[in-house]
Amino acid sequence: MTADNEWLKVESLDLEAQGVAHDTEGKVVFIEGALPGETVQVRVNRRKNQWEQATLTALARESALRVRPQCPHFGLHAGACGGCKMQHLHPVAQVAVKQRALEDSLWHLGKVKPEMVLRPIEGPAWGYRNRARLSVRYVVKKGAVLVGFHERKSSFVADMQTCAVLPPRVSGLLLPLRALVMAMDARERLPQIEVAAGDKVLALVLRHLEPLSAADLQRLRAFDSEHGVQWWLQPKGPETVQRLDGDSEELAYALPGFGIMMPFKPTDFTQVNPHINTVLVGRALRLLNVDSRERVIDWFCGLGNFTLPLATQAREVLGIEGSEVLVQRAAANAELNGLGVNTRFEARNLFDLSGAQLAAYGEAEKWLIDPPREGAFALVKALAELHTELALAPGWTPPQRIVYVSCNPATLARDTGLLVHQAGYRCTAAGVVNMFPHTAHVESMVVFERA
Repeated sequence: MTADNEWLKVESLDLEAQGVAHDTEGKVVFIEGALPGETVQVRVNRRKNQWEQATLTALARESALRVRPQCPHFGLHAGACGGCKMQHLHPVAQVAVKQRALEDSLWHLGKVKPEMVLRPIEGPAWGYRNRARLSVRYVVKKGAVLVGFHERKSSFVADMQTCAVLPPRVSGLLLPLRALVMAMDARERLPQIEVAAGDKVLALVLRHLEPLSAADLQRLRAFDSEHGVQWWLQPKGPETVQRLDGDSEELAYALPGFGIMMPFKPTDFTQVNPHINTVLVGRALRLLNVDSRERVIDWFCGLGNFTLPLATQAREVLGIEGSEVLVQRAAANAELNGLGVNTRFEARNLFDLSGAQLAAYGEAEKWLIDPPREGAFALVKALAELHTELALAPGWTPPQRIVYVSCNPATLARDTGLLVHQAGYRCTAAGVVNMFPHTAHVESMVVFERA
């Protein structure tokens, strides 16, 4: 058991950006706020047989990689914002930590070492977050409204006045939004404001648990006139979202390297970091190296973020997605961009897929896989089935190259192990994508070649 006055030497960081140390008895101690190489004292918050969880209380030897956090709301103190976990670590070191986390996951969970490590994809470290879900709370005891992220390890909303990872325009709206909600009749029934910024339009989705009064609707319109936002209202689930006024410009982002414009609804999935997304799409297509004779399948295609750029290069692209609504939007985006001729979209449950069903989609020389956090286990398992059970699809040829974009190292490692050890592929390259600077979120890209 770690003693209160015991000094610990921090050895590494885990996937939650906690320092990892061992006490004198050899027990693992996870320390919030500590960095590798530091000597620290801690306060233990949780004890288990094999490990303890603690918070940094004293620092005798400081890491050269420790930096002053830019945001005044970041820290270990009570009420600190929980939106970021790594602002105290130099941005270059953050990327190195994520790269090691990716490689460790691939090896320890998938028993795979990539043949080459890709250079990390990086972008602006501040003001990058074009999407955010802000909680709203009317605090009766304080007679005030709070708008922001949750406090660290708490359901309370942090008392935020600015946010360094939100675009400056959005950060500058935090206090005006607090004043707006405070003035509204429904202030106790407004739990959330979702932010979605396009290239030109800033949309705010207001979740309301009761119908808004005419006076509240007028307050929203006045806020729009003053701050130039586009209000959307959400009385129930995401499918109920409607624009307050329908005569303003459409929410959209561009992929300028491919001459593509992507309209989207504020509740549609789009990448949080537009700067990184542009680079991500370009690198994925370079790694796939598609030519005009090839057919490509884009699994978990969403709005067509990869599908449409692929359609500018390939003979044919099939985009497959679980949401029928997103499939319809993706098809509309293909038509808008003049790419409807060689693109096709289909909605299906990609978490339930057999080898025979996979073979029915036909042969494609290249695949792109971009799943949610759950990964693509059913898809790669079906591919492994076709590799080991040739009778399932006589004459069917598997893709020669796969680029897998992941937002979860654990499920990526699981799927990588299956592709390499059972489906007949080599892991030729892997690297991180710093989509969420200052957080512990690890985005990555892996390339597979048919062995």
